[in-house]
Amino acid sequence: MTSTPSSASPHSQRVALVTGGSGGIGKAVVQRLAADGYALGIHFASNRSAADALVREVTDAGGQAIAVSGDVGDEADMIRAFDAVTHSLGGIDVVVNTAGIMLLSPIATLDLADLDRMHHTNIRGTFVVNQLAANRVRRGGAIINFSTSVTRTQFPAYGAYVASKAAVESLTLVLARELQGADITVNAVAPGPTATPLFLDGKDEATVAKLASAVPLGRLGEPEDIAETVAFLAGPGRWVNGQVIFANGGLA
Repeated sequence: MTSTPSSASPHSQRVALVTGGSGGIGKAVVQRLAADGYALGIHFASNRSAADALVREVTDAGGQAIAVSGDVGDEADMIRAFDAVTHSLGGIDVVVNTAGIMLLSPIATLDLADLDRMHHTNIRGTFVVNQLAANRVRRGGAIINFSTSVTRTQFPAYGAYVASKAAVESLTLVLARELQGADITVNAVAPGPTATPLFLDGKDEATVAKLASAVPLGRLGEPEDIAETVAFLAGPGRWVNGQVIFANGGLA
């Protein structure tokens, strides 16, 4: 069942920019929002072929989409991306920031270069995207960031990654309150174990099975599960604001 985009926007077609939109959860979000009638800006960092293929998928189905590139932590890159979406699609109503990297290591042995890489993409990148979104998203719109359920489960080796995502949660809650009167909601989605290349990379079958069994619903999440939550926050979920939504099948 698809949801209807919010009637709060006076524009005939809603436009969404999805960072990290060429694969994993980002791709599922693009597909879900396209099904709801959104025009899409599909952002990618390096995989142009995947982004172009997704653009073709959306346009072949009768939708509108363009691919935009850039480093989310580089404000000049992201200004160009926001400008391209605005120029080609007429404006921006929803920004979904799925772009992120996850580098795992015990805190005691973490390569600090990996910490800096995650800080650049996960913290600075979220800040840059949110700063632009706060100034570009139209009334009736939504800003949706991505955290992780590991901020609550405290799995070993996730310390630096979780620290970056805890920063995303705090930024989200503050921005929601700073945008009082703008009629723009700001929320974060915190997925649990989800079957994406980012999550599965480096994990053996036993580890994956153990994580799946920890979920009361007895399986890993699928990207489409997370996309459903995003679609709700982007469209009909107008009374949900300044929240972190744990989309994790009940993982404690």
